[in-house]
Amino acid sequence: MTDARETAADTSLRTTGGAPPDDGGSSETGAPNSESGPEPIPLLEPREGIPPVIADETALAEVIAAFAAGSGPVAVDAERASGYRYGQRAYLVQLRREGAGTALIDPVACPDLSGLGEALSGVEWVLHAATQDLPCLREIGMVPNRLFDTELAGRLAGFPRVGLGAMVEGVLGFVLEKGHSAVDWSTRPLPEPWLRYAALDVELLVDLRDALEKELDRQGKLEWAQQEFDAIASAPPPEPRKDPWRRTSGMHKVRRRRQLAVVRELWETRDGIAQRRDVSPGKVLSDAAIVEAALSLPATVQALAALNGFGHRAGRRQLEQWQAAVDRAKALPDVQLPQPGLQVTGPPPPRAWADKDPAAAARLTAARAAVSALAEQLNMPQENLVTPDTVRRVCWEPPNVVNAESVGAALTGYGARSWQVEQVTPVLVAALVAALPA
Repeated sequence: MTDARETAADTSLRTTGGAPPDDGGSSETGAPNSESGPEPIPLLEPREGIPPVIADETALAEVIAAFAAGSGPVAVDAERASGYRYGQRAYLVQLRREGAGTALIDPVACPDLSGLGEALSGVEWVLHAATQDLPCLREIGMVPNRLFDTELAGRLAGFPRVGLGAMVEGVLGFVLEKGHSAVDWSTRPLPEPWLRYAALDVELLVDLRDALEKELDRQGKLEWAQQEFDAIASAPPPEPRKDPWRRTSGMHKVRRRRQLAVVRELWETRDGIAQRRDVSPGKVLSDAAIVEAALSLPATVQALAALNGFGHRAGRRQLEQWQAAVDRAKALPDVQLPQPGLQVTGPPPPRAWADKDPAAAARLTAARAAVSALAEQLNMPQENLVTPDTVRRVCWEPPNVVNAESVGAALTGYGARSWQVEQVTPVLVAALVAALPA
């Protein structure tokens, strides 16, 4: 047993998500143990040292064979270059498995990792915040059919902080150095300190998974967690976002349709440039500058240059391309101007309920209070117990006959897992009935 596994085995000393069974803590609420454990130990080097970066097909084939022959779950992580490059592609993939050690793979040099994905088919993948890494892993051919998400496990177990560093420290008693989390991972060659950081990110992931599994089992939540993991693994890729330009920061200031058209034109022009240059859109033009131009509707390049975000650093040619986008928006006929706000299905924003449907507003108030109380009792975030959107939809259009069967069916129809339906249905039925007019 490694030092890490010896520490992980004694989780009663470390676990902050729930009180260990014999420490006097409340077994009903899973309240954190207030006693401080041993001082955490800095984790400075991977157990076998920093492995070489895999950057050719021969070395990749050796890694695939080694990981196929390994045993137990495989820890997986990916590093992106958010804020530096266009999109969310992976620039480094880290793996660790018993019997295979740690591997660092360059997906730029080895862009097709489907062979590795196939070799690990059926193996449980351990990821932290899986939904962040799965899209970029899918792009290079790595798709798990079984997984364990240590961040989500921490949420369900009631940990107050669920970042990887906080979890490793609280559960295993080791301190991870996190200074390189926001660096430009598209850099080549990758500096040794970055590679050390990347290797350490998967060093204890399986140890953490094992400790969290025990804690979830102790709290009676292991089956709940498995349902959540299965839902993530089986979820289809997300559909492209409709009208992504509407997510421009500061959009709440833009009210008129002509101004919205300017935001759209500038956003789409910026996106095309960023994609061609493979840089983050924010490095081409800031959201604040886009909103500023939309509000001002500049008539000339000179007027545009006077706005915040354009200024002296932009060359004449750059200013002309931004002004051309503004002019295109200003020239659009009214019928082609975007409508304010996204056209969404489902209930209106809750702040409008009191005016639109006071009875629905009363139902929502009662339901929110009931769900919040249950989440506190179960020691987990409310949004992990049931999504706020699901609660809103049930309250806006409740079943004609409110009972356990009808409310449970409604929850299932909105995508709730069976454990969520089982837990939430009774309190939601009670809240809906209590909100009925006398």
